[in-house]
Amino acid sequence: MTFLKGPGSAQDASRFGDGAVYPETVDVNIKQLDPIPAPRVLLEQLAMTPEQSRFVLKTRQQIRDILHGRDDRLLVIVGPCSIHDPKAAHEYAVRLAQVSRELDDRLLIVMRTYFEKPRTTVGWKGMINDPDLNGEFNIRKGMFLARQVLLDVLSQGLPTAIEWLDPITPQYLCDLVSWGAIGARNTESQVHRELASGMSMPIGFKNSTDGSVKAAADSCYAVSSEHHFLSINLDGRVISAQTKGNPDCHIVLRGSSQGPNYDAACVHKALETLRESKVTGPSEHGLVIDAAHGNCGKNEVREAQVVEEIAERLAKGEQGIFGVMMESFLKGGHQSPAPLDRLVYGRSVTDACIAWDRTNELLHGLAAAVSARRVLDGE
Repeated sequence: MTFLKGPGSAQDASRFGDGAVYPETVDVNIKQLDPIPAPRVLLEQLAMTPEQSRFVLKTRQQIRDILHGRDDRLLVIVGPCSIHDPKAAHEYAVRLAQVSRELDDRLLIVMRTYFEKPRTTVGWKGMINDPDLNGEFNIRKGMFLARQVLLDVLSQGLPTAIEWLDPITPQYLCDLVSWGAIGARNTESQVHRELASGMSMPIGFKNSTDGSVKAAADSCYAVSSEHHFLSINLDGRVISAQTKGNPDCHIVLRGSSQGPNYDAACVHKALETLRESKVTGPSEHGLVIDAAHGNCGKNEVREAQVVEEIAERLAKGEQGIFGVMMESFLKGGHQSPAPLDRLVYGRSVTDACIAWDRTNELLHGLAAAVSARRVLDGE
């Protein structure tokens, strides 16, 4: 028999008796269990200001207005493929905030602040999982750093975007986030559909890795409904959650293993799929195009060209695109994960990113496209 172990062992032992044991079927493949603070602890230690709270609420509503066709600005979700260095993330946010203020009349810019990365096999899973990039997996530190980064980005006057991967993470971070994504690997996951149904911000579902748009459309439909499931509350206690449903979900076209899907024909087909699925809300008006991933073959040069092509189409009046996503960092390209002192500052450790100067050009190009579209709409 295996003696009681794991977080809270002493408390549990006193509750069930010193001789309490778990059967040999428990924790067979568990090496170690390390407790971390409950969500409420981090929310109190790293609390948002009233001004930041109002800003998150305001930008969530601005995003909704774009998604529902009430605001003709373009939603642009831009930033590193993943955050691995808080200092570089700060510098990027300062630069992006300046451009955001300049182009605010035409673009609603939201910074990508992704801390969790899904892996096809194995690899670095993001700053929350391994903040020191050295295999020590100090998740307590990673969660703390993630919240610090989000607060820092908000302090620059930028809304934040996250891909929700682990269903527990939102309890620690969601109060600071204006837009969320469910990735291609999880777009058919019941767990993530349940999670999204209770989230307080708009959520974009990416098409599946095989290119299926119907899976994402089905998710948008499912997430708009009530769900009941197990979760945790801010005190870390297991609860039975009941959601109202999220009316602000939409599709993100990100290409696939079969090739890109950002051209006008693919956009039209995706919108037809949404209509056939009887999805209401934002999906009645359009979708977001992710210029990275399968739409550019993970090549940052090609990714920039995709953004330029989308801008040209918007300038000519194409309908059905209310947002663009791109991966961008201080320096272009990418490098293999390693401890910070061995890395090139400001370069991605996951997918290749567009360099800052090129990003700046692209953002101005997208703003010009919105201006041109407005002229056409006014004719």
